[in-house]
Amino acid sequence: MAHEIIQTHQAPAPVGPYNQAVKATGQLVFVAGQIPLDPQTGTIVGEGDVVLQTEQVIANLQAILAAAGASFEQVVKTTVFLADMNDFAAMNGVYAKYFAEETAPARACVEVARLPKDVRVEIECIAVV
Repeated sequence: MAHEIIQTHQAPAPVGPYNQAVKATGQLVFVAGQIPLDPQTGTIVGEGDVVLQTEQVIANLQAILAAAGASFEQVVKTTVFLADMNDFAAMNGVYAKYFAEETAPARACVEVARLPKDVRVEIECIAVV
């Protein structure tokens, strides 16, 4: 098999026809975009607060990476989607706590018209294991 499906109950279950992550050829892990859903309750965390929402998104990413045998140190690329680019500094403050500047992955950050469930932030990543 060229890829393995990664799933954990420590992060929210997919809400559509996709998986939390896919490990390709035993080396690359592609983590689906995560929004600030609490995995136990399925509810949005930090309604309207991009800092609280980013913390939950990071926790969800961390849980999925762990299930794939990876960590933030192995992330090589992230994409951040913001509902409002004015939230960039607040999101970046949280993001910087988990990705040290000297070893941080490549990153793109874009403002989008709308995110699922009208959240403020969504982040996806790729890691090498």
